[in-house]
Amino acid sequence: MAFPQPRPQAPQLPQHLLRTIDCQQGAVRAVRFNADGNYLLSCGSDKSLKLWSVSRGTLLKTYSGHGYEVLDADSSYDNSQLCSCSSDKTVILWDVATGQVTRKLRGHAGKVNCVQFNEEATVILSGSIDGTVRCWDTRSRRYEPIQVLDEARDSVSSIKVAQHELLTGSVDGRVRRYDLRMGQLHVDFISSPITCVCFSQDGQCTLSSSLDSAVRLLDKSTGEMLGEYTGHKMKGYKLDCCLSSKDTHVLSCSEDGHVYCWDLVEGSLSLKLPVGKAVVQSLSFHPTETCLLTAMEGRVQVWASEPEEADEDAMAT
Repeated sequence: MAFPQPRPQAPQLPQHLLRTIDCQQGAVRAVRFNADGNYLLSCGSDKSLKLWSVSRGTLLKTYSGHGYEVLDADSSYDNSQLCSCSSDKTVILWDVATGQVTRKLRGHAGKVNCVQFNEEATVILSGSIDGTVRCWDTRSRRYEPIQVLDEARDSVSSIKVAQHELLTGSVDGRVRRYDLRMGQLHVDFISSPITCVCFSQDGQCTLSSSLDSAVRLLDKSTGEMLGEYTGHKMKGYKLDCCLSSKDTHVLSCSEDGHVYCWDLVEGSLSLKLPVGKAVVQSLSFHPTETCLLTAMEGRVQVWASEPEEADEDAMAT
């Protein structure tokens, strides 16, 4: 039989390297899937932002306009716009098709670590070393932010938006969740500087990684710790963590050249993915499929649960 037997019992993990992309933009500071997972964005230390095809690994466009290294980027839900942030203290809104700068947003007092669109791409949210999150209206020509959130006592390292909620992680060791509809702020204290935060896909939990080499899963409504994942090394770098597309696994970058992947419920290490000999700087999980992007030095790796040749053979037979 050419068709593989279904294996419903164990969720597949992205452990097969499909391709390595040499981005040629200095060190890759962050790698991100777009909204539907067909494209990827790479943020370079050479001040450029690049858009690539995930399936072919080909360069589609280069976006140049920042004055210093690009630290984070996000794609709008309809893929028509990109936003990026940089050590040059600015946030840029880009037109995807033309590669032109639509807006250059200034207001942060220091480098901007993280940036994200809201779901309708009507607002860009940016977090900075100046301790603030600024909310920018993408449709107006105003140069001031529509709102400034200044509760953090240190650098804001990570932000995530989901519907009416905003999640931020800060070097002050606190995960803050803003309920924008209710005008409420919820704070969870983790005694170590936070490097990355995210929501679970079902919206019930928050995940945060910190410089004590631990990733923690918290119940969103009560703040109770549901899981703690350790074994990786995260002491001095701002590294990413995330959940798999079906909330079955927790993933984290590590300074020892691996991506660590734990079973969400059991907390056991399911996979230690060897990426290379340097720090795994960034990662991004495909929104729906078992596919993972990793960034190390100047290259981006694309990982999947099955090698590509096997799929083609199965189709051919």
